[in-house]
Amino acid sequence: MAATTTRTATARGALDRFFKISARGSTPSREIRGGLVTFVTMAYIVVLNPLIIGSFSASDPGAHKDAFGAILPTAQVAAVTALVAGVMTILFGLVANYPFALATGLGLNAFVAVTIAPQMSWPAAMGLVVVDGLVVLVLVVTGVRTMVFNAVPAPLKSAIAVGIGLFICLIGLVDAGFVRRLPDAANTTVPVGLGINGSIASWPTLVFVLGLIITGILVAKRVKGAILIGVIAGAVIAIVLEAIVKAGPSRGTNPKGWNLQYPAAPDRIADTPDLSLVGNFDFDAWTMVPVITATLLVFSLVLTDFFDTIGTMTGLGKEGGLLDREGQLPGVGKALFVDGLGAVAGGAASSSSNTVYIESASGIAEGARTGLANVVTGVLFLGAMFLTPLYQVVPIEAAAPALVIVGALMMLQIREIDFTDFTIGLPAFLTIVIMPFTFSITNGIGAGFVSFVLLRTFTGRARGIHPLMWIVAAAFVVYFALGPIEAAFR
Repeated sequence: MAATTTRTATARGALDRFFKISARGSTPSREIRGGLVTFVTMAYIVVLNPLIIGSFSASDPGAHKDAFGAILPTAQVAAVTALVAGVMTILFGLVANYPFALATGLGLNAFVAVTIAPQMSWPAAMGLVVVDGLVVLVLVVTGVRTMVFNAVPAPLKSAIAVGIGLFICLIGLVDAGFVRRLPDAANTTVPVGLGINGSIASWPTLVFVLGLIITGILVAKRVKGAILIGVIAGAVIAIVLEAIVKAGPSRGTNPKGWNLQYPAAPDRIADTPDLSLVGNFDFDAWTMVPVITATLLVFSLVLTDFFDTIGTMTGLGKEGGLLDREGQLPGVGKALFVDGLGAVAGGAASSSSNTVYIESASGIAEGARTGLANVVTGVLFLGAMFLTPLYQVVPIEAAAPALVIVGALMMLQIREIDFTDFTIGLPAFLTIVIMPFTFSITNGIGAGFVSFVLLRTFTGRARGIHPLMWIVAAAFVVYFALGPIEAAFR
């Protein structure tokens, strides 16, 4: 017995030293709990990504077809989405030792499905994603990505964190149906509204509201595991409520139904994943479309991938108190390198580019501070390949309150922005509001960077601008003008 106790203590000590758990003021239980919460708030991507880049049948009216009419089957996309997310999240935890989970990047996947694939084959489109990842890796190896990360002024880093907070809050509100696009949005100046006809008006949204109240109370009372308890409570309420009211799934036709996951007993608990999409990519894009078009598509992917990651890591680092005194993330080079590998792996497996997820903030809010949390999240993603029918029982309406709560917590970073200096105040403001308003972290960062450089220059403070900020601002000007530039070369 004594020998067993000694071995257990030695193993715990080795685990603590490897992940620096005690050094970062955490405990193994917090890391495990945080990893679990992060997975719960991210698990929707295994369901959502197949709906964005995959299709059930080529005959479906909304099928996402490539230039030759081919589709990516949803079941196969779900399997590779979970596989790549699991592997890359674990790798990030082991190499970078931060609780930042990776999965298919939202926005990037839609760009691939809607803009890139219709111009070429799916394998060629995913080949461009691989090229995107390789370019990002080169930028990391040469130190360019790290230098840009460190060149961003501290107030803008705080603005990025706040903007991301609002962004994930909006994601939660939309996922829960609390905020919805108005049916006649094209004919009115009001694009979104409260629920259905100004009322929450659906049982799933009521579950979100109850979950938000429960989680908010638990967080206010500083209950350990508050967010996880809130998600579980919401899931239980959803399952019981659905058994009584029979709201049914949404499926795009039932606005009062459940979005994505459906809280009902699954037909089966486990299923064998189909990983046949792994390796289904090529580099034929350069022969299928003009070279300038392929180049601009890669440029768009790289810029979005580049700054989504920088913005997300900055926000997560600040939220977790992981930045040093200079506002930098220690060992950021390793973190950025693994993130670049995520883009390569995502393209190679046809799940689209994988990147650090802002939902990791929910695990950080639960106390996660090290890569051990990532190992937990990653293992759960790998398990999700087999247990898709089971985890789909937790509806997104039960997980969405966690995103809103975390968004509120990230708003605390706004205290570090000096709005009395308008050369900082306006760029920070634009960064914060444009992220949720355009549903893009990259757009918010771009608007902030460009306005910062312009305001500082025309107010006689150009000398204080880091040289790399000039280059980045110029790149964003090109990014915002991609449409006219591409049209000029046609």
